[in-house]
Amino acid sequence: MDVKFVDANGLRFGYLEQGVGPLVLLVHGFPDTAHTWDTTLPRLAAAGYRAVAPFTRGYHPTAIPVVPAYGPPALAGDVIALIDALGGGPAIVVGHDWGALAAYAAAALAPDKLRLIVTLAIPHPATIVPTPRLAWTMRHFLALRRTRAAEVVARDDFAMVDTLWRRWSPAWQDIPASETAAVKVAFAAPGSLDAALGYYRAMRVRQHPLLKRQVTVPTIAFAGEHDNIAPRAYEKARRMFAGPYQVIQMPGGHFMHREHPAHFLDALVGALAEFSGRASPA
Repeated sequence: MDVKFVDANGLRFGYLEQGVGPLVLLVHGFPDTAHTWDTTLPRLAAAGYRAVAPFTRGYHPTAIPVVPAYGPPALAGDVIALIDALGGGPAIVVGHDWGALAAYAAAALAPDKLRLIVTLAIPHPATIVPTPRLAWTMRHFLALRRTRAAEVVARDDFAMVDTLWRRWSPAWQDIPASETAAVKVAFAAPGSLDAALGYYRAMRVRQHPLLKRQVTVPTIAFAGEHDNIAPRAYEKARRMFAGPYQVIQMPGGHFMHREHPAHFLDALVGALAEFSGRASPA
């Protein structure tokens, strides 16, 4: 699939695209790329959507920002600017990992630009309560902020990427090397890995005000049964949603959409069809 390019929010974004119809913007996380949606793009296209998966800021071939900005305002701004650059909204935004955080922040920043957000593997950040178990699970947050983090991640052909995938999807036996190949290619490009780690360096102890606002945009949250963040965390997050909020529990860990693609795609397309039916005038 050829990479296309568009200018948005002061950056040149590379993206993958399939289909025509209502815009669905698919936003990846770490350590990953737009290729995480390779099976999702054709399925959404067949269902009558224009599916667009950008490489997020700093991830090759998208440009690296001159001034390093990777916090919630920048990520939300990218989502909204991409929607505008791709023809305008309101759009559906599907986000995994950091893409989920970007979706929550975008819904707070410009709810009129979004019809629906679909998040994977991350409950609303304002509701995540630190516990000793969660701190151990998320110890990578500290490791990836360190001065020499890029050097550590790059060792032995980016072996840490594979380690993180196995840690975050613990029930996925024998993850194929092909699953992490694309992100290793991206991280090999000058500056791309350091930019990806900038997302972690931008994190603060206090939640950004954007992530303290209730979400009014209809939301569907996918929770993996074998993820390190238990599905019950998504139920506890209901207080952050003033609009419709649905939790879909499915097998798999953090990378549930890659681990169980058929199950995920059936659930996603079904949920979008149900939402479109409810949202359409009688």
